[in-house]
Amino acid sequence: MKLFIQPLFMRASVCMLLAGQLVAVAQSKPGTKARSVSTEAQVRQRAMGLLKQMTVEEKAGQLSQVFMFSAGPAAEKAVSNGALGSVLFVKDPAQINKLQRAAIENSRLHIPLLFGLDVIHGFRTVFPVPIAMAASWDPQMVEGAQAVAAQEARASGVHWTFGPMLDIARDPRWGRIVEGAGEDPYLGSAMAAAQVRGFQGDHLGTPDRIVACAKHFAGYGAAEGGRDYDASEISDSQLWNVYLPPFKAAVDAGTGSVMSAYMDLNGVPATGNRWLVQNVLRDDWHFKGFVVSDADAVKNLKTHGYAVDLKDAAVRALSAGVNMEMALAKPAFAENLPQALKEGKISTAQLDEAVLPILETKIRLGLFENPYVDESRAKQVLEASEHRTEALHAAERSAVLLRNEGTLLPLRPSQYNKIALIGPMGDSKVDTAGPWTFANDVQETVTIAGGLKQVAPAGTTIDFAPGVQISRKFPSPFSGLMGKKESNWTDEQAKQEFDKAVTLAQNSEIAIMVLGEKQDMDGESASRSSLQLPGDQQKLLEAVVSTGKPVILLLMTARPLDLLWASAHVPSILDIWYPGTEGGLAVANLLFGEAVPGGKLPFTWPRNVGQVPLFYAHYSTHEPQNQAKRYWDEESTPLFPFGYGLSYTSFAYSNLHIDRPVVKIGGSVNVSVDIENTGGASGDEVVQLYIHQKSGTSSRPVRELKGFQRVAIAAHQKSTVQFTLTAQDLTYWSSATKSWIQDPAEFDVWTGGDSSALLHDVFRVNGAAQGR
Repeated sequence: MKLFIQPLFMRASVCMLLAGQLVAVAQSKPGTKARSVSTEAQVRQRAMGLLKQMTVEEKAGQLSQVFMFSAGPAAEKAVSNGALGSVLFVKDPAQINKLQRAAIENSRLHIPLLFGLDVIHGFRTVFPVPIAMAASWDPQMVEGAQAVAAQEARASGVHWTFGPMLDIARDPRWGRIVEGAGEDPYLGSAMAAAQVRGFQGDHLGTPDRIVACAKHFAGYGAAEGGRDYDASEISDSQLWNVYLPPFKAAVDAGTGSVMSAYMDLNGVPATGNRWLVQNVLRDDWHFKGFVVSDADAVKNLKTHGYAVDLKDAAVRALSAGVNMEMALAKPAFAENLPQALKEGKISTAQLDEAVLPILETKIRLGLFENPYVDESRAKQVLEASEHRTEALHAAERSAVLLRNEGTLLPLRPSQYNKIALIGPMGDSKVDTAGPWTFANDVQETVTIAGGLKQVAPAGTTIDFAPGVQISRKFPSPFSGLMGKKESNWTDEQAKQEFDKAVTLAQNSEIAIMVLGEKQDMDGESASRSSLQLPGDQQKLLEAVVSTGKPVILLLMTARPLDLLWASAHVPSILDIWYPGTEGGLAVANLLFGEAVPGGKLPFTWPRNVGQVPLFYAHYSTHEPQNQAKRYWDEESTPLFPFGYGLSYTSFAYSNLHIDRPVVKIGGSVNVSVDIENTGGASGDEVVQLYIHQKSGTSSRPVRELKGFQRVAIAAHQKSTVQFTLTAQDLTYWSSATKSWIQDPAEFDVWTGGDSSALLHDVFRVNGAAQGR
């Protein structure tokens, strides 16, 4: 989402406002409990009753949302006049109450405001970034993390979040890969549903929860060249089979809102795309919530060359099915829809249809009876120690061990008494917390240096040197939001710091290097043309390795970086992502064996940027036997496959069993496999199930993930994991028929620890092809 907020120029990726229970009257007081609304009919009746009393201007106001950072006089006036239905970026409970009073006590119909904020990976307590939590392959943990975020946000007065981001990303140059779940629609769908459940609870209006917003609908992650904000050209087959499933999963999980995307999708801007917003989302999927635009995406319909002017942009977005406009200032909806109605460009029925789900959301949230924040309770909730425990657990489960030659890890107690910690993110609170956090106390963040000092055995010396300084060529437009900018080193300082780090490694027994990308190098407006380690980090890495001391590389990043040299020369590599508030402690626990890494990659790791996009679920096409030779100068295979991740123990797979060799169209197949922990330590394994349809109405990818389970197995113990392949798992959208279809065909089945799994069997589906 684009954000140019005065006095800061910035861009934000924000989702849409969800809603609440408009349950009783305007005179609610802090602490009163909202009366439950028992049926959908009662919600609709209440909303309709209110709608009948509204003027055209008030309706347009409910469809309008703007950025605010405080409750100033101009903001209070707009709210009092009923010109706004929602605001975002106000997060202080006192300021929220001040604006809410203006709505409740001063507006004609006493309709409460919805307060929204980007609660992407935590509120006061920061969890690992979403791509990291996807690497846990643990939906239950992810649901719990977002439930904590929701509790903290709601206690502070925030009603809905602009998350989860569900964009499939197969080009790691795209900066917003950090907010999603990677390249795979099955994993992405599981994470989508888990996050919606975490944010919202069992139903919209669950106490201490907030409204979720599935964004960006749809195809934003396929931006041409990985360049943020550029257009997406996606085939029908890819759209239905790859990019839309996570959104469908979020709708099925009950997401209260959906955010329309910025970009052109196949030549039609997503925010003005009626086929996408109305036909797919509402008609096909029966979505009952409301759609909010990304920031200024309605106005951008003119920028796209799609709308003539802002009035035309407002009409086109409303007609496409957008309920609420997120605007930096002066929403096109509020400014133009009343006149458009007078001119007959929209109808009263259209306007009412757009307003109704917003009112219904406010009713379900109970905002009419309980609109205010209990400011004393907010502090108590935000300081809950159990939330930090959850964050620690999440960071430990998200780390991915990429390499561990000679079992350098875990470090044994007192094995190394002098440790050199080297790298620009080694003692950075801002970077450890990660990008796009707005309500946390960054001083609470445990850095890698801080974590090591807590966990290392007594008597261990830990000395830190950044070694290099890294920055973007073009600064982030959001840099003003994310902490103070470092002063740049002179050339002489840079040389001194580099030499100091190498000397520190020489004088130590082991070097732990924290390299990767600063937090502003990932996220919105943070796409890259290269996957190399920024700045002189590669040079520093090679210099430290050349000292002959053992080296552990900790990667702090959200995308796969060029590790071709490191994978041959650095014995241990641990991807720690941006691990959050307790990240440093989690990393230290992993290094010293207090926790065992069990995360798996949610994307394919290329050898270099020239292979991009590279993903496992490709088609066999011509000469599949030469797939590794598509380039003459480099292998066409990944450095690390999708689903890959090591442990401090080892696992063996056996006894793959399919309960029937033949199943009828529409039937299910049960698959089981045994996993044995063959090492000497307890650990987690993510058991993965892949299929391939050998023939059919259309070609199918060489492998598709259709099941996974993360299981804990004690040393030398065995576990049996069960999967069920349903008719839905064997159905796909065919370009040949322009419809969903299940074919009679033979299917390969593989199970293992990543997408290159070898344990194999087959079954057959018989009968006539069947659509849905």
